[in-house]
Amino acid sequence: MIALDTAGFVLLAIPVLLLGYAYLGYPAALWLLTRGREWKLPTEDPPVWPSVTIVLPVHNEEKVVGATIEALLATDYPPDRRQILVMSDASTDGTHEIVLGFAGRGVDLVVMPERRGKTAAENESGRHARGELIINTDATTRIRPEAIKALVRVFQDPTVGCASGRDVSAGSGAAAANLAEGGYVGYEMRVRELETRAGGIVGASGCFMGVRTDLFNQLFPEALSRDFATPLLAKRAGYRSVSVKDACAVVPRAPGLGVEFRRKSRTMARGLETLWFLRPLLSPFRYGRFALMLISHKLVRWLGLLLMPLFGVGLALVALDHPWALAGIVALVAGVAVGGMAFIWPGGRPPKPVLILGFVVSAPVAALVAWGKALNGEQNPIWEPTRR
Repeated sequence: MIALDTAGFVLLAIPVLLLGYAYLGYPAALWLLTRGREWKLPTEDPPVWPSVTIVLPVHNEEKVVGATIEALLATDYPPDRRQILVMSDASTDGTHEIVLGFAGRGVDLVVMPERRGKTAAENESGRHARGELIINTDATTRIRPEAIKALVRVFQDPTVGCASGRDVSAGSGAAAANLAEGGYVGYEMRVRELETRAGGIVGASGCFMGVRTDLFNQLFPEALSRDFATPLLAKRAGYRSVSVKDACAVVPRAPGLGVEFRRKSRTMARGLETLWFLRPLLSPFRYGRFALMLISHKLVRWLGLLLMPLFGVGLALVALDHPWALAGIVALVAGVAVGGMAFIWPGGRPPKPVLILGFVVSAPVAALVAWGKALNGEQNPIWEPTRR
């Protein structure tokens, strides 16, 4: 029984230590490392604004693409230095007709002949982009008018290869129910600020990101994630990547936990496959602090989520000798049950405590799905945009 008791405590400790480090210990270590220091980024306007190409991959976005383009045209960036390049991943609705209506205003449309996914569309965009910098965004994101200039300013630092905007989570109606997603986005942005001060971020925003054209024009496997890979590719090329606090983009929340679960499992699976593809970046002997940050922010977090079921197994083993663990089992089962109710709540608007439990419960399940896909070599290059 002593052996079972010991095994139980070990199993309890594994996910707690991994997730405790990833979500609390790692940011605390970054804060201590960067306390009293800050890596200054350029804030002055350049003598001449560089030309930029705003790449907008879409698939069947007729409901939002017109408003998105209007918002991009309204940004505070010189129109003669800006190209908006809409990459249609073989849309079949009215997207093409809407985009063509902007042809006289610096908006170009490229249509992929068949659906091949977001990364394939981004790979193809390099052949049509005219800008010195590439700005990536998507159809549901609203970039604030001053944000592109804020993002572009930092490229005056020749060591910067990639700049990530700051996502601002917003929701209305049904989307307002998914408040937990908004809190998580805010946490991620704070971690990226700390990483920037420590030398560079290890993941960029897929909603709003800038990159030097020579880095962007590297062909990349279509089944993998450019959003995650770009800071890694930048590091491999000798650049660093930064988060720009003043480059804000408003990102609508997913309309519910079910949509968020599918997005999370898909994103994590592609992230795991991308990390494996670029696994030399995980070597501290070659990439020093960057590798340790990459391991801490991504790999340890994903492993901790995968191993969360061990907590329940450990609790059951400990309960054989410790009555208090029985109360823990009851609380765990109740929490999972209440969290599961968030997915089927009438009207899709559960109370906030139920919603938070649902968000927590969905994370390890999404991790199990993602790890299963990654370990089985299942690749899903075909892009299904999150409808927000």
